Amino acid sequence: MDYLIISVVAFVVSGVTLFSGFGLGTVLMPTFALFFAVPVAVAATAVVHLANNCFKLVLVGRQADWPVVRRFSVPAAIAALAGASLLSVFARMPALATYHVGGRQFEVTTVKAVIGALIIVFAGIEATRRFERLSFPARYLVLGGILSGFFGGLSGNQGAFRSAFLVKAGLDKQAFVGTGVVSAVIVDTVRLLVYGVSFFTRGFGDLPGEILGVIVAATGSAFLGAYVGARVLEQVTLRIVRIAVTAMLILVGVGLLTGSV
Repeated sequence: MDYLIISVVAFVVSGVTLFSGFGLGTVLMPTFALFFAVPVAVAATAVVHLANNCFKLVLVGRQADWPVVRRFSVPAAIAALAGASLLSVFARMPALATYHVGGRQFEVTTVKAVIGALIIVFAGIEATRRFERLSFPARYLVLGGILSGFFGGLSGNQGAFRSAFLVKAGLDKQAFVGTGVVSAVIVDTVRLLVYGVSFFTRGFGDLPGEILGVIVAATGSAFLGAYVGARVLEQVTLRIVRIAVTAMLILVGVGLLTGSV
């Protein structure tokens, strides 16, 4: 069931991320978190996200504006190091609380509480019409890179800030998409290096055996979704779908916050 659900989510969301503002990581990470520990879910999502963006790089990367990439992505990469390292710190912290309901024990951990809260916040941000119109002047590109990179490293939620800060950078539609993809690849590469070191120091035994197969299935589905999206979609907003997905994300976030997921 985990293979099917995660693969379907990866296909659908990847198909619309090219144009709609939906974030693959925003939706896929909570889906992984339903089946795996939060640090593993974040890292697995990063692998799929990087592979998917490398595929998009082939499709649209040549349209990137490289001066903007440098101004945005260098601070984003540095901030991603900090965010990913902080995730590792949170993962090592002891449980905040333990409680029982109906004979079952639930545990609220620091990493679940932090990621759950971020899921709720970013789900709400990406669902609002006001955010769709939110943008920042080009002089704030460095700040945008820092925010996007930090939250990308911590929870994978980098797309919201990236889009808001790049939209006023004087880019046409093709350059906007290409620049965003290149920036995402840089942040994903950096945070995966940190996650890899973290998992190595904690021991590979912490990783569930089936995670590699799920990652491969999700990556293939994301590739297919991106391929279809690049050729079929013109401008996708899917307002009703976005609201439904937001509600699902908030439920998962609450579940993580309360330790029930």
